[in-house]
Amino acid sequence: MSTTARTAVPTRHWLRPEDCRLQDLQDILDTETTLVDYPHARRVEQGVLVYDADDLRARCADGTGRRDAQAELARALADGPGIVVFAGAFDPDVVDRVTSAVEALIAAKRAAGTTAGDHFAKPGANDRVWNALEKLAVADPEAFVDYYANDLLALAASAWLGPGYQVTSQVNVVNPGGAGQTVHRDYHLGFMDPDRSASYPGHVHRLSPALTLQGAVAHVDMAVESGPTLYLPHSQKYELGYLAYWLPDFQEYFATHHVQLPLAKGDAVFFNPALFHAAGTNRTTDVRRMANLLQVSSPFGRAMETVDRDRVVRAVYPVLLARTAAGMPASGVDNALATAAEGYPFPTNLDVDQPVGGMAPPTQADVVRTALAGGLPAADLGVLLDRVAAAKRSH
Repeated sequence: MSTTARTAVPTRHWLRPEDCRLQDLQDILDTETTLVDYPHARRVEQGVLVYDADDLRARCADGTGRRDAQAELARALADGPGIVVFAGAFDPDVVDRVTSAVEALIAAKRAAGTTAGDHFAKPGANDRVWNALEKLAVADPEAFVDYYANDLLALAASAWLGPGYQVTSQVNVVNPGGAGQTVHRDYHLGFMDPDRSASYPGHVHRLSPALTLQGAVAHVDMAVESGPTLYLPHSQKYELGYLAYWLPDFQEYFATHHVQLPLAKGDAVFFNPALFHAAGTNRTTDVRRMANLLQVSSPFGRAMETVDRDRVVRAVYPVLLARTAAGMPASGVDNALATAAEGYPFPTNLDVDQPVGGMAPPTQADVVRTALAGGLPAADLGVLLDRVAAAKRSH
């Protein structure tokens, strides 16, 4: 037994932007992705693990093989490069059927005079189909079943999240000349500005990546010129990353040190949501780069009981209004409101409930808080709450 005592690294309860140091990230990124550590992988490309879909399926033919593969994938996503590619994961013919259904949805939106951008791109630079999962199921249920019967999607999702996961899908088509994104992390904390994310304790920063898995399925061949996603392997291990990616020196480093892998139609990428990444610029003149962006969520991010928050808010608002007028401390009013109202903006219908001035739309609690500040009568608040409820419903 070694006589040298190892000093434990203290766990920080509060993370601060001023503690972000680029050198700390660089020290993490010096880690090499070694193929021998991942026996199911076929190769390492630019620090990214690439698995052959047919070989991986063969290795998962029995229960023991599947569990071994899941353990390896989870280790790769958490402690390894944070990203894996499954080459040939989806049958190209099935992909084409889904592409046709999506193209029809996009054409219908254009004919109706409505186009949707996203958090990073204005309408026209790309064609974003929000809630593509539900829309595909309604438009072409046979294509839906054949596409989402995919065993490797299930393998990756269950490896990271266990059973009971929930899949959402947003198809994004980046048109020729469409500009790339700024480096970021993803949902949940990745959708918050640094002040907001810093208000969550350090253990939540460490927990957030375990709540979702990000994925993308290539619906066309994606040469580097078409702008497939840029990645920074191993960056998911930087504890302060949700605060750091907003900082100019981190953004500049990403711009010059990222990796970018070409993909073939049917390839699938899965990555830790804390991985630094950004969509690339489509520098072609003729390729409409289409990817089905998959966000898979843990089943655990939900309350135990069903509560009609709208009903609760309508019941207590007159009391909150009266207490505010009577001089009740704002902290007390806000504490009661936090219990009564929905304080988180998701899930929502991003076709209509668009973010304003950020990456998330206003919450039900934000609407009530504004109404209280303006002394809005209960009847007028009811109209606003109806709009909030309507914006959350899928169409």
